[in-house]
Amino acid sequence: MSNLRGNLESISLTDVAQLLHVNRKSGLLQVNSGKVSGVLYFSGGEVIHAETQSAKGESAAFEILEWVTGHFEFLTTQVQTTATIRRTIPDLLMDSARLQDSRKRLHSFFPRMTAIPWPTLPAPKLLEGIKLFTEERQILPFFDGYRDFKDVMAASGHHDVAVLQAAAILRDAGRLDVFEPDALVTTTLLKSGMFKKGDHVELPKYLEDLWTAMAPYQHGVRYLRIAGPKGPCVDRVEFVASLGNKQVAIPRELMQAWELTEGSHVLVRPAPPQPPGPPQMNFSSLP
Repeated sequence: MSNLRGNLESISLTDVAQLLHVNRKSGLLQVNSGKVSGVLYFSGGEVIHAETQSAKGESAAFEILEWVTGHFEFLTTQVQTTATIRRTIPDLLMDSARLQDSRKRLHSFFPRMTAIPWPTLPAPKLLEGIKLFTEERQILPFFDGYRDFKDVMAASGHHDVAVLQAAAILRDAGRLDVFEPDALVTTTLLKSGMFKKGDHVELPKYLEDLWTAMAPYQHGVRYLRIAGPKGPCVDRVEFVASLGNKQVAIPRELMQAWELTEGSHVLVRPAPPQPPGPPQMNFSSLP
């Protein structure tokens, strides 16, 4: 049975959670905010579990508690779910507020999550004199010069605050550069023939000069990441002087496989020879 509903513009989720806590309610607090939605599971006035489309447990609870627009509805029911959150409402709300403050501060340092972090020193010199928690040490190996902050989050399994905090520690020590190599180009058909194989994509020479001036790619760029409709695609790249600026030439077979059409606009940037796998350097073992 629904006995509490409203708009987040009129009352915050923090206030709703405190109201349910004081009245020791059990049930589901369903929240919709634009294109995203989530559920907080209450038992005896405490949040014991949370879910969104992208997270479960505390991470999901923190995500939901940040929403300031949309609407909510509380359904009174007996909750039968595995408890993933074992802290009181006051503790949860306090940590949520702290997390939101940290997010604002860190996003002022790194305003674009599509930027690529790059440590300027190799391990173990990178960590000399720096205090890092285990979580931050687990994140650093994913700063490989090819993954942007969003990719690091997806690959490491850590949320944006943790990833940006690890980057901020290196930044404050003067040991991190941030690059934005993405280039917007227009697709064109790569014509192949007897003397020209269609086993690669082509970019204008000026992009090679631009990218190899950046530290992560100073040894050359052999593979290209293309942000297509089906997700990122990677293939071998050659740089040619004959191609017009802001164009990428793609063989017909690849264009069809990647669901691209001639004249469409795509973002491209350097890629490793194969999709990035688990990091090779384990910073967690370093002192």
